Amino acid sequence: MGDMANSSIEFHPKPQQQREAPHAGGFGCTLAELRTLMELRGAEALQKIQEAYGDVSGLCRRLKTSPTEGLADSTNDLEKRRQIYGQNFIPPKQPKTFLQLVWEALQDVTLIILEVAAIVSLGLSFYAPPGEESEACGNVSGGAEDEGEAEAGWIEGAAILLSVICVVLVTAFNDWSKEKQFRGLQSRIEQEQKFTVIRNGQLLQVPVAALVVGDIAQVKYGDLLPADGVLIQGNDLKIDESSLTGESDHVRKSADKDPMLLSGTHVMEGSGRMVVTAVGVNSQTGIIFTLLGAGGEEEEKKDKKAKKQDGAVAMEMQPLKSAEGGEMEEREKKKANVPKKEKSVLQGKLTKLAVQIGKAGLVMSAITVIILVLYFVIETFVADGRMWLAECTPVYVQYFVKFFIIGVTVLVVAVPEGLPLAVTISLAYSVKKMMKDNNLVRHLDACETMGNATAICSDKTGTLTTNRMTVVQSYLGDTHYKEIPAPSALTPKILDLLVHAISINSAYTTKILPPEKEGALPRQVGNKTECALLGFVLDLKRDFQPVREQIPEDKLYKVYTFNSVRKSMSTVIRMPDGGFRLFSKGASEILLKKCTNILNSNGELRSFRPRDRDDMVKKIIEPMACDGLRTICIAYRDFSAGQEPDWDNENEVVGDLTCIAVVGIEDPVRPEVPEAIRKCQRAGITVRMVTGDNINTARAIAAKCGIIQPGEDFLCLEGKEFNRRIRNEKGEIEQERLDKVWPKLRVLARSSPTDKHTLVKGIIDSTTGEQRQVVAVTGDGTNDGPALKKADVGFAMGIAGTDVAKEASDIILTDDNFTSIVKAVMWGRNVYDSISKFLQFQLTVNVVAVIVAFTGACITQDSPLKAVQMLWVNLIMDTFASLALATEPPTESLLLRKPYGRDKPLISRTMMKNILGHAVYQLTIIFTLLFVGELFFDIDSGRNAPLHSPPSEHYTIIFNTFVMMQLFNEINARKIHGERNVFDGIFSNPIFCTIVLGTFGIQIVIVQFGGKPFSCSPLSTEQWLWCLFVGVGELVWGQVIATIPTSQLKCLKEAGHGPGKDEMTDEELAEGEEEIDHAERELRRGQILWFRGLNRIQTQIRVVKAFRSSLYEGLEKPESKSSIHNFMATPEFLINDYTHNIPLIDDTDVDENEERLRAPPPPAPNQNNNAIDSGIYLATHVTKSATSSAFSSRPGSPLHSVETSL
Repeated sequence: MGDMANSSIEFHPKPQQQREAPHAGGFGCTLAELRTLMELRGAEALQKIQEAYGDVSGLCRRLKTSPTEGLADSTNDLEKRRQIYGQNFIPPKQPKTFLQLVWEALQDVTLIILEVAAIVSLGLSFYAPPGEESEACGNVSGGAEDEGEAEAGWIEGAAILLSVICVVLVTAFNDWSKEKQFRGLQSRIEQEQKFTVIRNGQLLQVPVAALVVGDIAQVKYGDLLPADGVLIQGNDLKIDESSLTGESDHVRKSADKDPMLLSGTHVMEGSGRMVVTAVGVNSQTGIIFTLLGAGGEEEEKKDKKAKKQDGAVAMEMQPLKSAEGGEMEEREKKKANVPKKEKSVLQGKLTKLAVQIGKAGLVMSAITVIILVLYFVIETFVADGRMWLAECTPVYVQYFVKFFIIGVTVLVVAVPEGLPLAVTISLAYSVKKMMKDNNLVRHLDACETMGNATAICSDKTGTLTTNRMTVVQSYLGDTHYKEIPAPSALTPKILDLLVHAISINSAYTTKILPPEKEGALPRQVGNKTECALLGFVLDLKRDFQPVREQIPEDKLYKVYTFNSVRKSMSTVIRMPDGGFRLFSKGASEILLKKCTNILNSNGELRSFRPRDRDDMVKKIIEPMACDGLRTICIAYRDFSAGQEPDWDNENEVVGDLTCIAVVGIEDPVRPEVPEAIRKCQRAGITVRMVTGDNINTARAIAAKCGIIQPGEDFLCLEGKEFNRRIRNEKGEIEQERLDKVWPKLRVLARSSPTDKHTLVKGIIDSTTGEQRQVVAVTGDGTNDGPALKKADVGFAMGIAGTDVAKEASDIILTDDNFTSIVKAVMWGRNVYDSISKFLQFQLTVNVVAVIVAFTGACITQDSPLKAVQMLWVNLIMDTFASLALATEPPTESLLLRKPYGRDKPLISRTMMKNILGHAVYQLTIIFTLLFVGELFFDIDSGRNAPLHSPPSEHYTIIFNTFVMMQLFNEINARKIHGERNVFDGIFSNPIFCTIVLGTFGIQIVIVQFGGKPFSCSPLSTEQWLWCLFVGVGELVWGQVIATIPTSQLKCLKEAGHGPGKDEMTDEELAEGEEEIDHAERELRRGQILWFRGLNRIQTQIRVVKAFRSSLYEGLEKPESKSSIHNFMATPEFLINDYTHNIPLIDDTDVDENEERLRAPPPPAPNQNNNAIDSGIYLATHVTKSATSSAFSSRPGSPLHSVETSL
């Protein structure tokens, strides 16, 4: 054994090698052995366990743990295990360092152009040409009066470089803090993920990272396994291993057939206990991650893989993935990597807008440079008739560089690089604040999509209700009790049966524990419906614990666990006399159909006919349901000693039951829900309830919540009826039928997860309204995964939700409360509005700055706003304003308007009016100052100043006024819907106040002490007051603009529409295809098989052709090719209806086909086979649409004629 351990270590050179000599730290298994063991599957694994350890309990002994008691929870022991076998933690990818982020920020094109310009400018200023003052160069250098000024030429270049560095550092710092924030969020998600283990015989919830090898873990329906393990005992356990193997079929696990449980896989059914054998980097998921992390250059692949593999670890990396990338380029990367729905609406509109503005800016800057250069060349060389002299070259080049810098400056101001920043800040800020509102956002864009939501499909249990269930009515022994009966009123036999049926036939992990505080309610642990039933047992003054101790979980003979198809749970125990007893509980209308007897008041059987059942439904179940109660039926059945039934034939076993009781369980509506739903309806959002409950119960609760109002025209359907209405004769879902149903549908009861998915998909794909619906869905069960993924925003329940649901969701509700969804809507709308505010402000500045720089340059050969000043303006406008405007807190008034919808432009007509209105004001002021300012202030004119001349007061006043106007306009920009009071709630946003005052302070410093680098000269108090006065004029002007009704300005166009349908790039289309649900994946597999089949058919055709060509010497018809394409062109039609003939194609082989083609086959008994044959015939001869007649299989199918002719 020791040798074996050592030899296996050779193959796995692990760092712990020295420690792991013959036996690691006194344990009977080494890490390497366990790793090799976990790589085996099924029978191989069993054989290995038997050879090496005897059985699973032998493995437990080697790992020094007890299958029933678990580990001894001593810190030393746990620490030792961590040292030897590793921790259950996969180290996340290294975050980008600050320097890397700086480097990324430097990649910005406009910044690069500026850097180049600045460096050229610097270089030239240090180059002093010989014969400095040669007259030949004309009036070019005439301005450099004194030497000191000429030497100061380098300042401009240096200042530009400095401001570039500022912009880069700010951007990098933003990215860095954002990344850090998400790591924090991440670790919070990780700490919240707990798993149930047994230590010292006690059930404990420990954080996933605290699991160690040798722990005995409880696995149950809906878990995401956090570590590898070997099953000790399981009930009907089925696991979805698609995240590791890609096979979507659920794998049955049992201790005697396939006991290997792997990390990152989902438990789809059943429950059990496992011993943990590998954690962290040694688990199957961990091994994959280590392989991925091996090469840094494989990062791109990593993202894709991490996505495919929904492991617990993908969870670690997920929010980061969606959070990175504030800048557009990164967003493009993200778009390619993350198959998360389509690009969010807002990002689509923004990217498009930014590109349009950028193009416009580029054109403007190019024109500016061309005009400046032409003007200079014509004036110097044509008008003055000078020659270009060699020694003057540097002087001329300096001029050209100056023009180039002006051009670049125009471009810099025109490109709103603050947009991505504003979006990121706004989203990051909202996400942080939403945590306080119990919304844990996993995908950034979900937050903003939520603001556009038009429909919410909500679960009932736990979201609209408190999820604290209690039994309030019951029907026992022919009597309907409206409250809990006194135990003495019941026959001992009935009471005893009832207590056993409830205690044994429920998950042993479900318990009712004493309250934590005096006077509080008892704590309910586990499945809430089962808690209600156990509470009923306690109310009947009996206890469930002794019953469970008498029959422990491993003595249960067979368990049929609850799932969404069965809607019931059954447990079989062996009786002392050798017979069996089956207890069953489930939805009353389903279980009563299987009952043939019922216990009367004396506890004796009396027959229960369909007529009695209808009676009971009318008198007992419907009244209970109409009070909003869930009805559960409890029943049993005895099998005598001689006859052991076939346990796999479930319908036989769970039938012929005897009804013990029907109970009505109340789950009260949360007190705050009706108000929240009213808010939603006011905000133009339709709330629909999708539940697995009885239709009467659902209707009663929907009425209590206000989802349905008396006198409204609405539909409440059951799943069956819903399916009947939306499917055609062939059983296919038709969109137009769905479109007739969903607009009025408010309650969907007794629905399966597939119904939920169908409904969500149907509403999203619908084209009936003026715009596409944006649907949010809440879910908690494993089976809600597909619907959560399909929805625009999926909300998972943080408390009651399973790991699988959380994995598929975008936002996790940490308090499971519907009101938190309303908060999310508010935040989402707020994000949208913040971005609009920022845009309104930013675009005003851009328009003004570009026009000023452009016209100024063309008329006076010099931009009134210098490069460095422009960069400062850019910095305040972009970075600071995005901070100030993107962090406005949301107000209730956001919920008073309808959702914007997907194709509403970002810039409404009102905003356009504001932008242009303010631009007119600012341009008027600036041009007045530029051309007659010197007369007004009685100062020297700054126009036509030579190169390197000292800064003039004239241009300083222009710069200062410009900035003052921006500052006051920032206050105007706080309102975008044409409100009058722009100061409303301004003090509730300290960030805004700080930034406005801070900018003002820095502006004073720049003007008074900025000097040469900022091209400023100090101003007097009077001049300052004038600048301020003009700035405040912005606020007054804002009121004037607000008075003009937008409806009168028909000429205004909106801007920033979402990308149109036809503009979807291939990438985005491909991305759409990546999002495949399980159902679709099944179809895909069908498709692949079909194509395989078609390939076979093609081979067969070739064979036929070969025969024909040898017979008819190349009478090959050209059509044959096109028709096989027809045949493949509509695979959906074929797949859905004819999937069952796939195996037929798949089993036959080419050689057999040749045989079959040579000899006419016997008339086929199987229609499908004929269908395929006729398919072959079609493909060889006919061109008309192959599908229409592909399956017109007739005996004497036309293929026979081919064959006979052969």
